[in-house]
Amino acid sequence: MKFTKMHGIGNDYVYVNCLQETVGDPHAVAKFVSDRHFGIGSDGLILIKPSEKADFEMDMYNADGSQGAMCGNGIRCVAKYVYDYGLTEKTSLCIDTKSGIKYLDLTVRDGKVALVKVNMGTPVLKAAQIPFLTEKEEAVSEPLEVDGKVWNVTAVSMGNPHAVVYLDDVKNLAIAEIGPKFEHHACFPDRVNTEFVNVLDDHTVEMRVWERGAGETMACGTGACAVAVASILNGYTKENVTVKLLGGDLEIFWDRKENLVYMTGPATTVFDGEIEIE
Repeated sequence: MKFTKMHGIGNDYVYVNCLQETVGDPHAVAKFVSDRHFGIGSDGLILIKPSEKADFEMDMYNADGSQGAMCGNGIRCVAKYVYDYGLTEKTSLCIDTKSGIKYLDLTVRDGKVALVKVNMGTPVLKAAQIPFLTEKEEAVSEPLEVDGKVWNVTAVSMGNPHAVVYLDDVKNLAIAEIGPKFEHHACFPDRVNTEFVNVLDDHTVEMRVWERGAGETMACGTGACAVAVASILNGYTKENVTVKLLGGDLEIFWDRKENLVYMTGPATTVFDGEIEIE
């Protein structure tokens, strides 16, 4: 199987061009290639497929083999792949995902994609649709007991469910201990990605993320969008937010008039390769 290793500010995936390759059991392949000791090493597997509804389709799988609906860093890399490898000459693309069609604008420098702006769509705030089990219609700074401690959670879906919590110190957080307890909490029937956020000023936040099915990752695009929305809802920031992640920065803008979230960030190709899949 031919593949390309790519990352969006450290959120790395193995990409397969399924216009040319066939992946029979993507759940098993995702687990194999993601292993950082016995495989390629990644946060998951992303298949680039033809689409009858859009320019291309993105089909993503987490490191544990579970299928994901959307990946903000991943879709930027899909856009870079299809342009850089000559599958399209367009600099405005539409890509189908399990959470709907996303629209992307590419910034090209020296013949290669350097930045991608993604229309991430409308944030889902209704708790039942995220889903987050609560009696309230929306969960903004909603108290939730996790591991014997009460946390204030703001729940947002950007195609994936997110729980956003605010702390004074995220650098020293024992995320490997608390992250799984959020992920598997009974109030999140589909599991949840959890963002631990420190507000630096009214335009800047820093975050760490525990992703369902992957653990802590260097970055999460849908998570950064959820954090920006949550920070605005809680009155911490303005509509333009720089989200600082372990792997780098993403620029997020929530257009309140159109109720659309836009994410801008880089995409990077690491290497091409070929691996034998049993």
